[in-house]
Amino acid sequence: QVQVVESGGGSVQPGGSLRLSCAASGRRFSMYSMLWYRQAPGKEREFVAGITLGGQTSYADSVSGRFTISRDSAKNAVIHLQMNNLKLEDTAVYYCNARENKYGGYWGQGTQVTVSQ
Repeated sequence: QVQVVESGGGSVQPGGSLRLSCAASGRRFSMYSMLWYRQAPGKEREFVAGITLGGQTSYADSVSGRFTISRDSAKNAVIHLQMNNLKLEDTAVYYCNARENKYGGYWGQGTQVTVSQ
């Protein structure tokens, strides 16, 4: 079984920053890619950012230029999401998805990010 654990959520004011982390562990996990999604109240879960084993990154238009996804240089299957210039509309539960192939994957329980005045 693979466990996926997110951390780093919290509350900030608009314009602030937060750094989320996600670690996949358990049986031997062979990373294909790891991704961040988010779900705001009353809305569907949406893609935020992703990174492949080879380091290729992708971002939703809404966060491009403000968020940066990266792999931990020292730890296998650990990624980070640096979120700068946070906006009210970034408020959501952020979920990590760890994949061993192109589809599916394992989900974490989520971490709350709240941006408010």
